[in-house]
Amino acid sequence: MKLNRSTDMALRIAMHAAATGRRTTVDELAERLALPRNHVAKVVQRLQRLGVLVTIRGRFGGVAFAAEGAAYTVGQVVRAFEGDGEVVDCEAPACPLRSACRLRAELRRALEAFLTVLDGVSLGDLVDGPTGSVLLALGPTPPAS
Repeated sequence: MKLNRSTDMALRIAMHAAATGRRTTVDELAERLALPRNHVAKVVQRLQRLGVLVTIRGRFGGVAFAAEGAAYTVGQVVRAFEGDGEVVDCEAPACPLRSACRLRAELRRALEAFLTVLDGVSLGDLVDGPTGSVLLALGPTPPAS
């Protein structure tokens, strides 16, 4: 299964916020993670609604990892961003094999196994060890020559 770009960004943003442990801005996140600012703003808003991030408005505002954010699992974030859809769409156009096909059931089983593994990994787990140090060392990307 390939995750969409928003899901990838959400996980990287959450990891960065967890590792820094401080308030940051959307502009900083975009620069440090080399992501488009407008997309970062949309993803931050969705992560805030999910409860992974907190946002503070105003001059001294910003984005921070929520106190309970570390308890969220990667599986929860993936489900929130990917939705509950199936790996394949057998309905549009209607597949003539639907009545006797085992593929759909096996793909459902594989997707559930994938998400079960991700449910065993918390966002807090993602920044343990050397990953946290790497995240903290991220800086602005150098301009292209």
